Amino acid sequence: MVICKSFSIYSSFISIFWSFLFSPHINGYLIGVGIHDITGPITDINMMGYGNMKQNDNGLHLRLFSRAFIIQENSSSQPIVIVIIDAGMVSQAVKIKVIDHLKNRYDNGLFTHQNVLISATHTHSGPAGYLQYVLYSFTSLGYVPETFQPLVEGIVNSIDLAYSNMKEGKILKAEGDLHNASINRSPAAYLENPVEEQARYGENVDKNMILLKFVTMNNTPIGMINWFAVHAVSMNFTNTLVSSDNKGLAAILFEQKMNHNQMLGKGPFVAAFAQANEGDVSPNTAGPRCIDTGLPCDFVHSSCGGRTQNCIAYGPGSDMFESTKIIAYKQFEKAWSLFNNATTEINGTVNFIHQFIDMTNISLNYKNYSGHTCEPAMGFSFAAGTTDGPGDFDFIQGTTRGSLFWNIVRDFIKTPSEKLIKCQAPKPILVATGEMNVPYPWQPSIVETQIVSIGPLLIVALPGEFTTMSGRRIREAVIEAANDASKENNPSSTTHYEVILSGLSNVYSSYIATPEEYQLQRYEGASTIYGPLTLPAYVNQFSFLARALVKGEKISPGTVAPYFFNEQFSFVPKILFDTAPLREPFGTVIKQPNSTYYKKNDTVEVYFVTASPRNNVFLNGTYLTVEIYNKTLDEWNIMYTDANWETKFTWNRDGFFSWLLGRSYAIIEWTVSSIDGICIPGTYRIKHFGTSKNIFGRKTHFSGVTNNFTVLCEHNGEDT
Repeated sequence: MVICKSFSIYSSFISIFWSFLFSPHINGYLIGVGIHDITGPITDINMMGYGNMKQNDNGLHLRLFSRAFIIQENSSSQPIVIVIIDAGMVSQAVKIKVIDHLKNRYDNGLFTHQNVLISATHTHSGPAGYLQYVLYSFTSLGYVPETFQPLVEGIVNSIDLAYSNMKEGKILKAEGDLHNASINRSPAAYLENPVEEQARYGENVDKNMILLKFVTMNNTPIGMINWFAVHAVSMNFTNTLVSSDNKGLAAILFEQKMNHNQMLGKGPFVAAFAQANEGDVSPNTAGPRCIDTGLPCDFVHSSCGGRTQNCIAYGPGSDMFESTKIIAYKQFEKAWSLFNNATTEINGTVNFIHQFIDMTNISLNYKNYSGHTCEPAMGFSFAAGTTDGPGDFDFIQGTTRGSLFWNIVRDFIKTPSEKLIKCQAPKPILVATGEMNVPYPWQPSIVETQIVSIGPLLIVALPGEFTTMSGRRIREAVIEAANDASKENNPSSTTHYEVILSGLSNVYSSYIATPEEYQLQRYEGASTIYGPLTLPAYVNQFSFLARALVKGEKISPGTVAPYFFNEQFSFVPKILFDTAPLREPFGTVIKQPNSTYYKKNDTVEVYFVTASPRNNVFLNGTYLTVEIYNKTLDEWNIMYTDANWETKFTWNRDGFFSWLLGRSYAIIEWTVSSIDGICIPGTYRIKHFGTSKNIFGRKTHFSGVTNNFTVLCEHNGEDT
């Protein structure tokens, strides 16, 4: 016992000495970055975002990643962790599990709900089944462990990698406007905001991109995060290939530029393209039009002939892949410019503040009106969808009165109480989620609110999709609260706080429109779940957090969010077994490549006998490689994997009785030129990797390889 006590005193002395040696602000910060795969199942699972039950994935275009950044003042202080994930949104259950894992791995409460911020890019092309509330898991047929577990594991591993890679460094900031990459998809609702408020901003979307550059003390770049508001819906609701969409591709482009020949997800430099107040912001810059007539859609209702299905917004490209590439490149190029011109160094204390709050009954005043927030509910216009992805049936946006037919359908499920109807007005309630708790709650009541800070920079974790003007009001309120608190602390203070909005963070609570936008009941207003005073409640809460953070006040942690994953249902059919045709074992090539590909814009297409990819998600692995022969070394080198833009992996069942027989085949496509147009001539082959499952449940890994083929890259123009 005496020895242990002496050792403890010695350890404490060393810790204090080390802390003194690396004192904050003078020698910079301790910074770590990490990246890990979180892709999950690429077949048979509904995609999270559009709410389309027909949109089940059947392949992979771009892998999904978790990118972690840790900033610490010194080795004895508590860090902040910012994690950006390629996902539709952050699940409260996922964060709870991540924190549990981190608490088991690290002592002394190093990583907690308070100092870990997890934000999603909002891709609509990732697998669903990881959110714990019924409404958000309805189209995925409930819980999908193949989605949930890799997501948790990948986030934790990215944080582990960042923490194991901590080094002393500096943080530089830059910002600038990015044009022609976004439009407001609900301009009619935006115009409901006060005219004088609109006049202060000029445009109906935020064009500003804010970037943080992480470098070592010798100015070697190690990472970058930027925030820019635009939906990740360039890949539209017809897509069935898992994809990180425009923000994920922008991150890939940046990392490829910095990591050179490293495989995607393996390089030391990590780049994240994070969300902001994107609630009403679309990348489909060609705007909506009626697909049957070519005429403009109805301005208020986004309909054509009374139907939303005919009103579709289009991206700048000829198809969704080209649109994704264009919007990704716009973000990448702006970020690259800011990155190379970032000179403003961030200095100051690293801090954080966090509170769980019940959003369902907060009393407040707004413009001489006294009221309170409500139990959650979704309006009729929620079912209408948006111009990025319209809904079904005869719902239209801008609906402020219900219909007899749909009221009867609604009441068959759950009749909303008079209290809820009155509180949510003028929203006509389609789904009374706050009063539905079978088999467990349909939407959250408890949400996380959080601010993390680096010197005068306040990063606000928005727990949902805030519209453009909603985000602006949060930003203004937080800056005012922080500056006022700073003056109260020290009347001669010259500190001026800045705010970064980090959208879709920690928990998903649908949309947050302004009270004025709410009145029109377009999609965003109908999806503002806590009623017309939702935003004012958040303005008050984040102002409170900002004041407490700056003044150094301790606050109540609030009621911890519930965890329902032990009660989750799942109706997703399991993979029973796989079989291969007689004399064609798994991995057999059933369509070989051509012997020669002449043009740089050629696409190689090959088919393999395969098994269900759900047997193995190949976390941090790949279902395919494109390899080039190195004649000098007499070896094959990997050029591309399934994480690259240049490849597509599509899985199909083989024949009418495929469900019964368990037969399937894979199509692998490779465009011989890279995304930036570089074609390397040589001898190539394509390999496929998979895992089969026999009737007894035993899994077996397999692989297959094509014949060698030649790429010549002779023609640089169009086919002749």
